[in-house]
Amino acid sequence: MKLTVDQLHVSLDRRPILREVNLEAAKGDIVGLVGPNGSGKSTLLRTVYRSLRPADGVVRVGDDDVWELSARTAARRTAAVLQDAGTTTGLTVTEIVALGRTPHHRLTGRDSAEDHQAVAEAVARCGVAPFTDRDYATLSGGERQRVLLARALAQRPQLLVLDEITNHLDIRARFELLDLIRSTGITTLAVLHDLDLAARLCDRLVVLHEGAVVAAGPVLDVLTPDLLHDVFGVRGETARHEDGVVRITYAAQPLALDRKSEPEPGLAGR
Repeated sequence: MKLTVDQLHVSLDRRPILREVNLEAAKGDIVGLVGPNGSGKSTLLRTVYRSLRPADGVVRVGDDDVWELSARTAARRTAAVLQDAGTTTGLTVTEIVALGRTPHHRLTGRDSAEDHQAVAEAVARCGVAPFTDRDYATLSGGERQRVLLARALAQRPQLLVLDEITNHLDIRARFELLDLIRSTGITTLAVLHDLDLAARLCDRLVVLHEGAVVAAGPVLDVLTPDLLHDVFGVRGETARHEDGVVRITYAAQPLALDRKSEPEPGLAGR
């Protein structure tokens, strides 16, 4: 399902955080949201999954404004996986994944055959079957992220919203998680801190800087040498290699000369 953000404005404590933000994610696309710390990425996600109401503008999933939908209906369409999910002690992996079915429960609260099937499919897809009976709090970081993704998939959403879910994972776990996300075929909006991972995963990128969109489009069109320098303060070039993977090659950054460390005139050699 298509995601559309149109002329979004967000303020916190009367301070503007986002202004005139526009973006689109076509059905099945993975759109990466990148930018320096404090540029408004997580704030934008919060408006998409209805955690933060914007001051102005519209967020549409499909043809519907998410803020005009009931919370239950919105939760059936959009699933979020966040970086600070807590440890959630006392619940097994199966119980965590089953929480994804909450928006679909009837008044009786009983799990239906569809609920059981959705949980089983999500567990299998995310490769967490070997530890379904374990306490979630005992898992490694990579295992926890797989479980949280399984919970989101059990929700059977039409939009996935991901906030820095590769943080604190080793490189193998990162690649496995990104490949898993791509295999779902679900429209996805993902905040990613690592530009290399964003280039590897995403069909398109949206760059936020100081609360505004400064670039949007295919990865190679967005991550230009000028943008890398002006927004991220680094020198580099982006290219698609023979294996089909987009990579960024960074230039060595010269160290800024510390004027205070220079010898005073006439003192050199003393």
